[in-house]
Amino acid sequence: MKNTVRGTLVWFAVLLAVWEIIARSGVVSKLVLPPLADVMTAFAKALIGGGLMKSTAISMLFVVSGIAAGAILAFILSAMSFQFTAIKRLADMLTAVMHPLPGVALLPIFILFFGIGWRTLTVVIIHSVVWPLSVNFSAGFASVPAVYRKIGANYRLKPAVFFFRIMLPASFPYVFSGLRTAWARAWRAAVSAEMIFGIVGSGGGLGWFVYSKRIFMDTAGMYAGILMLALIGIAVESGLFYFIESKTLKKWEAA
Repeated sequence: MKNTVRGTLVWFAVLLAVWEIIARSGVVSKLVLPPLADVMTAFAKALIGGGLMKSTAISMLFVVSGIAAGAILAFILSAMSFQFTAIKRLADMLTAVMHPLPGVALLPIFILFFGIGWRTLTVVIIHSVVWPLSVNFSAGFASVPAVYRKIGANYRLKPAVFFFRIMLPASFPYVFSGLRTAWARAWRAAVSAEMIFGIVGSGGGLGWFVYSKRIFMDTAGMYAGILMLALIGIAVESGLFYFIESKTLKKWEAA
């Protein structure tokens, strides 16, 4: 884990160095690409009293709650599809239609139903995660050996116990892969929706923070918000998910 995080940080530092060289060269206007010192100053000010921490907390709250709700819906849909052929056909049809559709493309429809606010943003995030999670749940359930299902039948386990005690642990690699995809899609959907439509307004998250800085031509502040987005991405992808993977999948493969 340390090597992965270190490698990511090294390349991130290289990109920052290239940024600084270009910004200081004068080839690009400071309004377009300000020096790192200006960005870091804006970042520090935004952290201390500029609302960056609040915006980050709001975005994370929306994303985590949306992923949780989407995971519950995906699990219910996949479990019912596993048990009933008719529901499987319905789920396959819905997935084929809805999975390729970006949440941002459906925003105008969601706004018509739910208005401009946190409800619409939550629905966009749920839409972005429920379909890839459903695909991975279904693939995971289908990969479980038949002998596991026979064991559950022999013990006469109730459906809920059967899925939580046997099916989910046995299909965890698929579930984990689905969660990684869901996180990426949820994060992009939340930020994009706020940046494009200003969904939540002045009480919004990082997307609204970046959007508002752009509107007022605070380029350094805008890049400070983007820097926070990048840092969160590194922390989740190279930190949290790698930690979970090292403690579960890699450990089980070595056992």
